[in-house]
Amino acid sequence: MSGHSKWSTIKRQKGAADIKRGATFTKISNAITIAVKQGGGVGDPDQNPRLRLAVEMARSANMPKDNIERAIQRASNKGEGELQEVIYEGFAPGGVSVIVEAVTDNTNRTTSEVKSLFNKSGANFAQPGAVSYQFKQTGEIVIHKNGKSIDEIFLSAADLGASDVEDAGDEAVIYTETSLLDGIKKGLESQGFLIVSSEISRKPISKVVLSVDQEEKIVNFLSALEEMDDVQKVYSNIE
Repeated sequence: MSGHSKWSTIKRQKGAADIKRGATFTKISNAITIAVKQGGGVGDPDQNPRLRLAVEMARSANMPKDNIERAIQRASNKGEGELQEVIYEGFAPGGVSVIVEAVTDNTNRTTSEVKSLFNKSGANFAQPGAVSYQFKQTGEIVIHKNGKSIDEIFLSAADLGASDVEDAGDEAVIYTETSLLDGIKKGLESQGFLIVSSEISRKPISKVVLSVDQEEKIVNFLSALEEMDDVQKVYSNIE
């Protein structure tokens, strides 16, 4: 079982508050649109796994059904202002690797804004591929412990095919192969676990340990990145 990073914990703690912000609906809407585009235009969540995850996220945030349907329809738009996914990579002080996933209708604007924040924070903007090899794409399921120990949860998750489990206080984070995500999630639900979230994530292959002062600065930088309008997700290799 892995240790759980302070950055991951902070992201989960702030998640409930972020749901109340209008910007969150915009980000989820963009995630739905991109999921349809990258799924070959398939707008049926049952036939598009990435769209299904995005729609589940929208429902957990109490996004109105009409908003979800508009986001799906928007995927058919062509021309100026069309949304596209962009990925940025870089290095923060202390040997921290960073990946930023964004969705934008203006890549020049978004690239400039992200690059500017890197520079202001003493981080280095990198070329594509400089960091991504240090992360593995994985399925990530967050559940409430329901009074069970992390060892009990690990055994239950492993029996379903999960590859790793992290302790996160009142919650546990379960990692899976991306192809097994949906099946393991359903298996956990059938065992009575309450699913907090499920998504495709990037898990660092190895992590770096920072001093308290370094960690505070880096976490503030990562939080600032995540709060940018066009940014969907931020990943780092902080232990």
